Parts: sequence; C-alpha cells; structure tokens
Amino acid sequence: MSAKTSDADAQIRQAIDRENPSTVVAFEGFDGKAVFLIAVAFSAFQLWTAAFNPLSSMVVRSVHVGFLLLMTFALFGFRQETERKSVPWYDWLLGLTAFAIGLYHYVFEVDLIQRSGDPSTTDLVVGVVAIALVFEGARRIMGMALPIMCGVFIPYALFGRYLPFGLGHRGYDVDQVIDNLFLSTEGIYGTPTFVSASYIFLFILFGAFLERAGMIKLFNDVSLGLVGHAKGGPAKVAVISSGLMGTINGSGVANVLTTGQFTIPLMMRFGYRPAFAGAVEATASMGGQLMPPVMGAAAFIMAETIGVPYSEVAIAAAIPAILYFGSAFWMVHLEAGMRNLVGLPREQCPSALKAVIEGWYLILPLAALVYLLFSGFTPLFAGVMGIAATAALILGMRIVTTIGPTALRVAFWVVVGLVAAGLWRLGLRTEHLAFTIVVLLIIPCLLFRGGRETLALVVHSVADGAKNAIGVGVACALVGVLIGMMTLTGLASSFATTIVDWSGGNLLAALVLTMIACIVLGTGLPTTANYIITASIAAPALLTMGVPLIVSHMFVFYFGIMADLTPPVALAALAASSICKADHMEIGWIATRVAMAGYVVPFMAVYDPALVLQSGDWLAIGYVFVKACVAIALWGAATIGFFWTPLSWPARLYAAAASFLFVVALPLTDEAAFVMTGLFLLWQHRQRRALTAVPV
Repeated sequence: MSAKTSDADAQIRQAIDRENPSTVVAFEGFDGKAVFLIAVAFSAFQLWTAAFNPLSSMVVRSVHVGFLLLMTFALFGFRQETERKSVPWYDWLLGLTAFAIGLYHYVFEVDLIQRSGDPSTTDLVVGVVAIALVFEGARRIMGMALPIMCGVFIPYALFGRYLPFGLGHRGYDVDQVIDNLFLSTEGIYGTPTFVSASYIFLFILFGAFLERAGMIKLFNDVSLGLVGHAKGGPAKVAVISSGLMGTINGSGVANVLTTGQFTIPLMMRFGYRPAFAGAVEATASMGGQLMPPVMGAAAFIMAETIGVPYSEVAIAAAIPAILYFGSAFWMVHLEAGMRNLVGLPREQCPSALKAVIEGWYLILPLAALVYLLFSGFTPLFAGVMGIAATAALILGMRIVTTIGPTALRVAFWVVVGLVAAGLWRLGLRTEHLAFTIVVLLIIPCLLFRGGRETLALVVHSVADGAKNAIGVGVACALVGVLIGMMTLTGLASSFATTIVDWSGGNLLAALVLTMIACIVLGTGLPTTANYIITASIAAPALLTMGVPLIVSHMFVFYFGIMADLTPPVALAALAASSICKADHMEIGWIATRVAMAGYVVPFMAVYDPALVLQSGDWLAIGYVFVKACVAIALWGAATIGFFWTPLSWPARLYAAAASFLFVVALPLTDEAAFVMTGLFLLWQHRQRRALTAVPV
C-alpha cells in the first residue's frame, strides 16, 4: 500500500511541477538564498524592461530564456523522482552557462546584426549549446514527450532530401538550422518566447501578488456567501470560486491545488462522492484558462499569432466560458437533486457583501487591468500597471492601518493622489509614475515592523511569480524549435493538406481528427505547448475549409485544455486525486462528463460562429446561446440521470439524442430538438406532479 501511495505521490508531484514549479521544495542555506535572489532578480529584470523598454526585443527574449534555464537547473534535478534538498555543483554550472548564453545576444548584438545570415563558428557552437540546454531544461520539467516531439524536427530539416512518402524537401545544412533556431526570431526566441517575456510573465506575477495578498480567501468567502447555503452549495462554491480564481491564475493544476484544498473536503463533508468532488474541482479549475477577462497563457499567444488585440480573444471566449461554467454548475445541481444533498447552514456561510467590503482594495487592480485590456491598451502596459497598482495598494493599506481616524486615512490616499498628479504634470510616463509611487510607499514601510512584514510579502510574491513562470516559459522556448523547423521546411502547409485529405473534405471529420490530435498531444504536453503545436499544424487545415481564423484557433485552444481532463493522463484529475483520495481515472471520466460543454461548444462554434461573437446579428447570437443552454441542460440530465425527477435509461437516451440534435446543425435538426425538448419537459412536469401528489 505504501509503495502504491509513494508512486502516486511521485506522479502527482511531477504533474504539479509541470504546471506550477513554485511548489518544489524550498532549499535551505546558500542554495535557498541563491534561488530566491535569482527569482527576485528575474522578476526585477522583467519589470524593468517592461516599464522602461531599454533593450531590443531579441535581447529581452534571450535574457528571459537565460533566466528561465538558470532557475530550471537550480530547481529541478537530472532525475525527477529524486528528492532534491540542494543544488549540485554541476547543475549550478549548467544554469550559469545557460544564463551566460542568454547574455550572448546582448554582448554581441551589433556584431550579430552585421553578420546576419552568415554565422561564425563561435555563433554555431554557442547555438548548439543553447539549444541542447533548452531541451534538457524542458525534459527536467515536463519529461521526455515534448523534447522528443520537438527534437525529431531537427533531423527532419537536416535530412529532408532523403525522406520517402512525400515527406521529402530540399534539406538544410547545420549552420542554416542553427541560424534559424538560435540567431533568428523563428526558433527558441520566436513568437511564443516573445509573448512569454512580454505578457505572460507579467500576468503570472500579477496573479502571485493577488494570491499572497489574500485573493483566494476573498473568492472563497464570496462564493460561500452567494451559494454556500443553496442545494448542493459546497459544489457550487467550488465552481464559482475556481472560476473567479481563473481570473488571476491561468494554471488549471495549480488552481486545483489552491481552491481544491478548501472545496473538495467541503463537498465530501456534505455528501458528495470523493470522485465526483474531485471531478467538479478539476473541471472548474481547468475552466480558469477559458474564463475572460484574464485567460491562460495560450490566449495571449493566440492573440499574437493571429494578429488581433487580446481583448478580441477574450470577447470571443466569453459565451463559451459562460456555457462551460454553467454546465459544471448545472451538473452539480442535478447531482445534489438526485442525492438530496443540502447546502451549508446559513449561519456558517460568511457574508459575501462583508467579504467584498473587507477586501475591496484587492478588486481594484483586477478591475483596472480589465479596463486597460478592453480599452485598447497593450497587455504589456496593462500588466505593468496592474502589478504597480497591486503593490501600491498592498503597501498603502498597511500604512493606513497605523493611522487612527478614518478622516486621516482618507487624507493619506488624497495625498498619494496629489503626489501622483504632480508627478504627472512634470511629464513622467505613466509606467514610471506608477513605480515611483510604489517606491515612495516603500520608504515609510521600512520604518515599522508591520510595514517590513508587508515588504517581505511583496518580495516573496515577486519570487513566486518568477518560479511560476518557469514551466510556461521553457515550454515556449522549446516549442519554438518545432515552429522554426516547420517554417523553414514548409511542413505546416503539408500537415494542413494531409488533414484535409484524410477528412475527404468533410468538415466534421476534420474537426474530429483535430480534436483527437489535441487530446492525444495533451496527454504529454502542457496546455500552452499543446495549443502552439496544434495551432501550427491543425488550425491552418480548418482555415482552408472555411472556418474563420479566430474560430479555428479557439477550437484547438479549447481541446488543448480539455486534454488535462481526459483520461488516461488527466493531469487535473491526478492533482485532485491527491486531495480527495479517489482513483484519478474515475475522477477523469466523471470530469469528462461534467465538462461536456467544453467538448461540445467548440463544434457548435464552428458551425455557428455567432457563439463566439463573430456575428453582428444579436438575434443570431441570442438564438445560438439559448440553443446551447438547452443542449447542455439535456446532456446534464442524461449524464446524471436526474432532471426534476430521476430518469430511467430510456429517458436518459432520449435526452441525449435531443441534445445531440442541437449540436449537429443540419436542416430541421433544431426544430426536431426543440419539439423533443418540449415533450421531455412536459413529461417531467407530470412526473414531478405525480411524485408530489403521493402522500408521505
């Protein structure tokens, strides 16, 4: 039994590390201090370059990858299963070598530009080492799947002229491959790394600030106050709390391990099966990456890839996200109805209004961030301002606790505003002004013990953000190898042609093939890497078949996320199993049913893009939304076996058939589905009246 437990713990630890590397054991002594200082320096570098823009984009990407690899080799050992209590000298050597290579583009920037396309021997040697270190760093974090998948494209580029079966191409020399991967913006320093260094890091850091400041407690208290007392309240709390958490945390597994520590035991205490409780939390947590306004890292990469503002991606994701969480909410409501599960006593539920009043200042940075994102400002500017606003509020709220009367507290914030206005009139840029205010607030915090404790919280948030960015950043650098080689050889267009050929030109078949590819890739890849690869391979095929650009990318984006719920791997279910102590495969299969909206809505969006707001006809948008809601309601009844009354298997099959007709979008299928739904509701109404009429 202990051996099985240790094996499961090792699996869970690998899943956690892959999504959220800050959960690794903190080292003590010199190694602990060194890793902490490196993390703080990493975040400081990112904030400095974001606010002041002193370096070229290529240099920022290179140093960003250098920091990522330095922290990777410090935090993760050669063997993942080995308990790591310190950093061996050879890992420090590898990490420092990687960091030194990260400075190569900074030191020799002018020379590299002048000899662009004609790399020197030194350039080639350094490039080989850099590429090898990226592969090894990714292997330590994510295992062998992604490095192998990306690695095969290098020999493909080198030996293309010898390949059979239509895979051949003219082939490229070693210096051309290394030049593409190391010295251009098409390889490890490509678009994914650019987005990681520019946007993703800042939003991860923003989430780390809010988590340290108490946002998790605020979300839990608000959720408990709103629905904790309702039928099946604990599970509804999990859905709402995890959805809110998704606005600051784009990692599904990390979301399970934060909100799940509270919600899963609560659900089990009030009668939910352990596996169902774990499945609900896994489903809701993965949905955090789908939930606007701040989605997961892949959404920022999508915006950059297809060349649209991030706000457009978030708007397109709005209705599918509502349907996803609405589906999860409906499923737990039906489960509660079938098992007669009650909510918490009202006296045990905190007041949602009181929680908001006490934590109102935590909402302000998030509101400001959303406003900036949807007002046309770049994610870079919005991220910088969100972080500065959060730090200023945390420090300022600590200072005002030392001031007695409310009038003086108000006066303090008025003075801060006047100082900011004065600096603005002096001509300071907005980003510089924001960080100047933060520095001015740091000074008084140094003068008293509570202030110094708050400063320590801020510094630890900075370190947490750097650690949390490692997994996504290294995956982005490695996937750049695959993209660079596909761009160099033209393989992406060949893949698109192959998918179209295999599907015989049938859109539904192409969608199913793409879905399978996303889910299969997702068994061994993080969500971000999965999206980047499938967006490069499969999305162009859908585009050639007439699917709108943003819809095709949203399709692969959704199924990349759903892969973490789908057995046999189901990483989110694996993380939940560590809390609810149920079999992770059972959790995965239940989560697949609970999250069915995540599997169905992408297909509906392809056949009717109004579902992702790609239509100016609000009547059409309203119609497809209602249709999707009815389909989800019927599917929930079929899955759980309960609607207003318990359902027999024939009734469940009938509900599933009606739900399916809403999805297929063929002539007369909607009409037939609405008729079947009306008959189902009428029958259920009579069944409920018959049950209530029976004397107890």
